[in-house]
Amino acid sequence: MEKPLVGIIMGSDSDLPVMQEAAKILEEFGIDFELTIVSAHRTPERMFDYAKNCDKRGIEVIIAGAGGAAHLPGMVASITPLPVIGVPVKTSSLEGMDSLLSIVQMPPGVPVATVAINNAKNAGILAAEILGIKYPEIKKKVAEYKEKMKKEVEEKAARMENIGYREYLKEREVNN
Repeated sequence: MEKPLVGIIMGSDSDLPVMQEAAKILEEFGIDFELTIVSAHRTPERMFDYAKNCDKRGIEVIIAGAGGAAHLPGMVASITPLPVIGVPVKTSSLEGMDSLLSIVQMPPGVPVATVAINNAKNAGILAAEILGIKYPEIKKKVAEYKEKMKKEVEEKAARMENIGYREYLKEREVNN
């Protein structure tokens, strides 16, 4: 692996099924990343060390996923000068609203960009967009990705308009 540009961290290995989506989209864009567990509550020294030193290792953006109290993104953002993207992970008790509110309610001076509950894919895309400011090849890949999405929607719209919504729904049921 080249020097990673993105650090993907999570409070627990139970967050990995959600956070893998950030890894997958970064792989699609060809962006090197590292992925590890850093618990704000169970390993605060590890969290502090990670946040304090990741920029010295070449990390330029951090994606931090956490559930429940979800302190990881905010605590990391309070230590590092790097942009932090928070991913609220859905919990069984409050459907992820606790995580979302914990991450978005940051005090002035400690911003955390926050995506929707369980939407690590968007966190990966946002990280790529941030990196695209500095790296033209990443910006180009993000633009191509968005153009591909646009074409897919246009093709679906044309198909639905051509065969009608009832037939389109039948086709979707067969294909799913």
